[in-house]
Amino acid sequence: MNSVYTYLSGGLAIAGATAFAFGNTPALAQAVHGTPLKWVVMFAPLALIFYMSFRIQKMSLAAAQFTYWFFTALMGVSLSYVFIRYANQPMAVVQAFMITAVAFMSLSLYGYTTKKSLSGWGSFLLMGLVGLILASIVNMFLQSGGLAFAISVIGVLVFAGLTAYDTQRIKEEYLYFATAGAEGAAWLAKGAVMGALGLFLNFVNMFQMILSLIGMDE
Repeated sequence: MNSVYTYLSGGLAIAGATAFAFGNTPALAQAVHGTPLKWVVMFAPLALIFYMSFRIQKMSLAAAQFTYWFFTALMGVSLSYVFIRYANQPMAVVQAFMITAVAFMSLSLYGYTTKKSLSGWGSFLLMGLVGLILASIVNMFLQSGGLAFAISVIGVLVFAGLTAYDTQRIKEEYLYFATAGAEGAAWLAKGAVMGALGLFLNFVNMFQMILSLIGMDE
């Protein structure tokens, strides 16, 4: 878990620094968000998620680590739109980050310490996640403020649940593979990277949902 949170903290730092740099440098912002390159920036992180998910067992630890750091940097470039969209609401970004950080730490701590099994949450949260994706795609065409609000509220709940669920899952995987000898130790090293990837996505998505809600009120 120490490794997971170390990767997570490093990834968030890289993403934040990259987002700030691209969002506050007009030339970089124009190059990323004002040209067809924006589609590459939008879909490249998703491609890397699928790549890591299907190839992690065959990847070396060094390759897994490099891919993770590269992914977090790409996510930072993608998230640079936050500093552009909310240029006149800097406190909204700060407030959303602080709320997300406190909520994330509390939920992750709950998932790690609770004796209650959260495995039953998996299918429910997956359905909620699929519903969010479909609703977001539909709202790209409808541009409905009411639907956007509902997506943000439900999104916060879904990613809050996933934070606790994933933390417990990572802990249980450790307890299982820790007794599996050399093969288990090899998997744990790469498993820490994948665990950090999942928690990183939960944090970023929760942040965006909370920011959307705060930004609506200002």
